[in-house]
Amino acid sequence: MENCLFCNIIAGKIPSDKVYEDDEFLAFRDIYPAAPVHLLIVPKRHISTLSDYDGQTELLGKMLALVPQLAQQHGCEVTVDSAGQPHGGYKTLINSGPDGGQEVYHLHIHLLGGPRPWTGRKIPF
Repeated sequence: MENCLFCNIIAGKIPSDKVYEDDEFLAFRDIYPAAPVHLLIVPKRHISTLSDYDGQTELLGKMLALVPQLAQQHGCEVTVDSAGQPHGGYKTLINSGPDGGQEVYHLHIHLLGGPRPWTGRKIPF
């Protein structure tokens, strides 16, 4: 899709701060981060919204499986201390359609994490 922002990022026509890439996916830092860690995970195959996934459950599963891997690499994984208390963590978000707050019509997962002060901010989605 020549007018799709994320397709142009995937094609290298628009620069991005890439943090992960394989044959099926690209992950990069959001240019307007809403948290200390704010990554976007996009499939290289253009899919406009989650509603348009067209039965690609394997693709969606792989995409979601990248989240904890990238969270760990960026220091916001969930850990448990010796007393059994959880620490860290992250939020995942998929906006779909105008009422869902989607701005770029290329399926993507937001991975948001880092120290908790950002959770008190009003996040626009």
